[in-house]
Amino acid sequence: MSFFTLLTACHGDLDIVQKSEVSANSMWQDEGDATSAIYGLYNRFRSTFEQGYMYWGEYRTGLWADGLAGQTARDQIYQNQIPTNHGYANWTDLYTTINQANLILKYTPEIEFVSEETKNKVLANAYFVRAFCYYWIGRIWGDAPVLLEGFESDKQEGLFPGRDAADLVFKQVGDDINAALIHMPASVTDRKLASQASINMLKADYNLWMFKVRNGGDAALNNAATAVAAVLGNGNYSLVTDYSSIFKNEGGPEVIFAWSYLQDEHTSGATNDWLVPSQYISPEYIENPVKVGSHQQWCFYTADYKALLSEYENDRRTIVSFQTFFDDKKNGTFQWINKYAGSWVSGTRIFDSDVIVYRYADAVLFDAEIKNAKNDRNGAVTALNKIAKRAYGVDSFYSNTLTASEIDALILKERMKEFAAEGKLWWDYIRFDVVFEKNPFLVGRENEQNILLWPVAQASINRNPNLNQTPGYDK
Repeated sequence: MSFFTLLTACHGDLDIVQKSEVSANSMWQDEGDATSAIYGLYNRFRSTFEQGYMYWGEYRTGLWADGLAGQTARDQIYQNQIPTNHGYANWTDLYTTINQANLILKYTPEIEFVSEETKNKVLANAYFVRAFCYYWIGRIWGDAPVLLEGFESDKQEGLFPGRDAADLVFKQVGDDINAALIHMPASVTDRKLASQASINMLKADYNLWMFKVRNGGDAALNNAATAVAAVLGNGNYSLVTDYSSIFKNEGGPEVIFAWSYLQDEHTSGATNDWLVPSQYISPEYIENPVKVGSHQQWCFYTADYKALLSEYENDRRTIVSFQTFFDDKKNGTFQWINKYAGSWVSGTRIFDSDVIVYRYADAVLFDAEIKNAKNDRNGAVTALNKIAKRAYGVDSFYSNTLTASEIDALILKERMKEFAAEGKLWWDYIRFDVVFEKNPFLVGRENEQNILLWPVAQASINRNPNLNQTPGYDK
């Protein structure tokens, strides 16, 4: 019998439709129920972010534009003109994921496990997923409902919540990260579920945000430093020599946490939008070298971003970030992204590449950023040069004579090259306080209220009288 039963509950404005939820009356009886619930939670977690990860985390940077064709909904994001009816203004999937985590946290403590370590791993994973979702909610919308009780019926109270202050959202993130670390056994080295390393990566990410964006002070910076040190000191992870292998060897030592994509289980995602339609390419060039996709190429890097990514001829990351080919028979030039391109099987593209959320290079560059903030410029440059060494094959690529502001600019520049198409750069722009400088669509818009946040979907507001629109989008 499946551990999951169909439970449909319209949860007020959040409209959380539970299609794979566990009923308290018939399930949550033993260890197998809780363990299966975690896998169901991660399926939902992955689905929630399969497109939103790029819409929320990178497409707003001004580094992306139309590919071989365009769509209005994408152009609105590229140009930071987001309407209240935009599909990714809807937070339903995030709250559905949180609700599943809440139910696991509600029922698992009452279940007997053969091993307390297994029980703690279940709880740690639920805390990690909830922390991750609330971290993104806080950065995307600011004020938002903080819901910690699992909804199982449309008869429950609290189905029409108002928006809690962003401070409460971010506090919950910190509380959940701490709870995840307390519960997660040190022996766990999962890469497609949580581990102490992935929780510490989230802790570093979160605390850097709190320090730089939300006035968290030295306590936040020190928390970030502690978290990064724990990852850098973990012998299970390291920088690999060959940059391209990161995206081929899904269990490699650089990968700390990734969403799993498998043929016949779950495929596709945002990566499907970056490849060239096969009908555009001469047959002899398909996969030789042109990577083709299953539909239109809806989006691609801007000319300026491509110029940055190919700034140095010896940069080993460039050909992974994008590749260009002239099809002489079609008399056309085509470009595609080699990250997350999936597999070519019997003339069909299978989007089965895991999407990496945190990898060791994140820890190294976070370390550089933290050291620079602590006025350890030599340490910051040393960390930065670890990434530069792999990229350019040159020792001491960056000089120790750089100023703090120059180091920050170079850390960001290397992040833009290192993590192209990895869903991080919008948050980097905000964290380094350059978003109004670097994004041509945001220049001169500093005084627009909440321009860096998203509106709440108007459909949610229509369903819930206790919700208000994000100020600045309520005109």
